[in-house]
Amino acid sequence: MTGGTLLVVADTDSYVKWGAALASQLPDEWEARLVVVATPAQPSARQLRVALAGTRFAPADVAVVELDALGDLVDGLRPDAVLLALRGPLVRVVVPVVGERAGRPVIATGFPGLTIPAARKAVIYRERTDLIVLHSRREVREFRAIADELGVPVGLGLATLPFLRVAARELEPAAARSRPPAPAPNGPERIRPERTDLVFAAQAKVPSERDDRVRLLGWLADAARRRPNRRVVVKVRARAGEAQTHAESWDYADLLADPTVRAQLGGSMPPNLVVEDGPMAEHLARASALVTVSSTAVLEAIAEGVPALVVDEFGVGPRLINTVFVGSGLFGGADDVAAGAARDPDPAWLDDNYFHGPAADDWLARLVELVERRRVEPLPLPPRRHNRVGGAVRRAYERRRMLGPHDRSPGGAAAMVVALPVRWVVRRMHRVRAALATLSARP
Repeated sequence: MTGGTLLVVADTDSYVKWGAALASQLPDEWEARLVVVATPAQPSARQLRVALAGTRFAPADVAVVELDALGDLVDGLRPDAVLLALRGPLVRVVVPVVGERAGRPVIATGFPGLTIPAARKAVIYRERTDLIVLHSRREVREFRAIADELGVPVGLGLATLPFLRVAARELEPAAARSRPPAPAPNGPERIRPERTDLVFAAQAKVPSERDDRVRLLGWLADAARRRPNRRVVVKVRARAGEAQTHAESWDYADLLADPTVRAQLGGSMPPNLVVEDGPMAEHLARASALVTVSSTAVLEAIAEGVPALVVDEFGVGPRLINTVFVGSGLFGGADDVAAGAARDPDPAWLDDNYFHGPAADDWLARLVELVERRRVEPLPLPPRRHNRVGGAVRRAYERRRMLGPHDRSPGGAAAMVVALPVRWVVRRMHRVRAALATLSARP
């Protein structure tokens, strides 16, 4: 397998984590560099350090670049491939900067977490790329069906989620996890942290309502009171003032500090209920169980042999990003959270959902094939087929919306003035049509 040079272009903390971890799976023959595009959502220095933990990249090696400077960087570095570890709308903005140049590199992209059910807009945003990296057989099937329906001839590659450390070992049965670790063959026994914490993996998007988050904190407080000698950790991705991939309306630390919330939950909070950040791997090393609504962290827990619980008190559906767990055997309710009643997944669910085994991964072979084809002849940049109404004004609006104050193009501010009212009208029309369709369907 030939080597090459990969440039990872990332934006938020979760995409930095994914892009850095995926690039760290490349063979030694490959060189890799990572940069962060300057946007309002770029990670803080602390978030960057956490996101890069365990990868081939150090924070000092990662530069923050303005989008206008990215083209010059690509021209100077001349990478064989660029991995756009970016949110979908920003992929659409960055593709022309990378791809509309002589001898363009292969353009790959992908997702840092759960993408089931697959969405049409996820494909549309990435329609001008050469390869979308996915992480389960089910994702590949669903994205292929959508791409074919849309007429988008993008390649799809299968990869094990790079932060699931399953490539080096098989999943252990529950009985094996209960045994103490064997001594190292050529040295003293490795000291491991005791697995006693109940870890709740918080998310920015779900649950979205304040009352639902307060209810969750109540269940976790009950769990902490039942087990006063064990910590219940609300593991958050960001501290106050730090950006995330998705905006968060109700911060758990702020809610716990709110006297009204504390009174609603019974007064003083148990001292073993704590809010912490940091790498998920470090929290799982101390976890006896993981609880979440739908976070990718549940997959990390499965990979580490940590029992998990996916809370279904708020429902099961696309809005909650938890339909992928149907059939996993991991769903549970408030009583299960309070009791810490996590469980192991149904083995029949694993192979189709993220635990297909590294032998099935083909993303790197597909990437190498594209790189070798590019070395023979230039790759044409796929045209933009969808959402073209608005032309230059639309493109300027998309750039301004994603870059914010980092967009210094003359048309950006003007496009916002024109596009925002139009966007509001279009959304209102869609809502009216949906309401009329509902009324007409009634008997």
